[in-house]
Amino acid sequence: MLAARLVCLRALPSRVFHPAFTKASPVVKNSITKSQWLLTPSREYATKTRIGIRRGKTTQELKEAALEPSVEKIFKIDQMGMSNEIGAIEKAVIWPQYVKDRIHSTYMYLAGSIGLTALSAMAVSRTPALMNFMMRGSWITIGATFAAMIGAGMLVQSISYEQSPGPKHLAWLLHSGVMGAVVAPLTILGGPLLVRAAWYTAGIVGGLSTVAMCAPSEKFLNMGAPLGVGLGVVFVSSLGSMFLPPTTVAGATLYSVAVYGGLVLFSMFLLYDTQKVIKRAEVVPMYGVHKYDPINSMLGIYMDTLNIFMRVASILATGGNRKK
Repeated sequence: MLAARLVCLRALPSRVFHPAFTKASPVVKNSITKSQWLLTPSREYATKTRIGIRRGKTTQELKEAALEPSVEKIFKIDQMGMSNEIGAIEKAVIWPQYVKDRIHSTYMYLAGSIGLTALSAMAVSRTPALMNFMMRGSWITIGATFAAMIGAGMLVQSISYEQSPGPKHLAWLLHSGVMGAVVAPLTILGGPLLVRAAWYTAGIVGGLSTVAMCAPSEKFLNMGAPLGVGLGVVFVSSLGSMFLPPTTVAGATLYSVAVYGGLVLFSMFLLYDTQKVIKRAEVVPMYGVHKYDPINSMLGIYMDTLNIFMRVASILATGGNRKK
């Protein structure tokens, strides 16, 4: 699945799509149901009296829960039916220190990968030979790019983080450098546009990461199968858009699927991968045989971020050309 996301980086979509995710909260649904039930006329006054007593007890319990410590308040409200599940932000209160350290190190490596990718892209853009090679659309260039991306990804994932920290970090540097070379052709769009694209991407990634952390635990982890199907569609569309001109009906359709579907798909993948990182940091034993690997854990979010950034950059470039 990670290799398919690598391939999707090779195509530059050109249409804009602004996804909106709206889903009613269980608390809102419960409140609407209760309001409709209370507004229904009834002549069973004894029942109303009992309801009033229950409501009084519930209010008193909520007041008591509000005065209790935060951890006890979370579990008491959960038992009273106000929330069936709690999110990662609420669970962070009771996380052991090693879980917090794992998540912190994962996002530090993510920030480092993004910085190294930017530096690599700048270096390649200032090297005419490498830049000319990456700008070509020949089969040799495409095959070499795919082989380098997939090979570097497999190498960095195959090395143990605990047993071989030196080779692991060298493979991580190599992988970030290869991805920077893939992103380098975007530098022809100009610095101001890429800075805007970076800010937009930061907003998207930050917002969706917050949603994933606030949402109930494992809410987005059940989307693996639909995301796999969607990735296959975007993967085929990205490959097809590399060879079919966008002026044809088939090329324009594939291009539209690559940009619309790609932006939505990798935004959803970001939700999935964020909760996957949190889940992995929680369940991997501290003294188990398989140790937690922050570099491998952040690769999914890293690839989602790059895919979103490249699509946002190409969307901004196309929008600027239309205005002109």
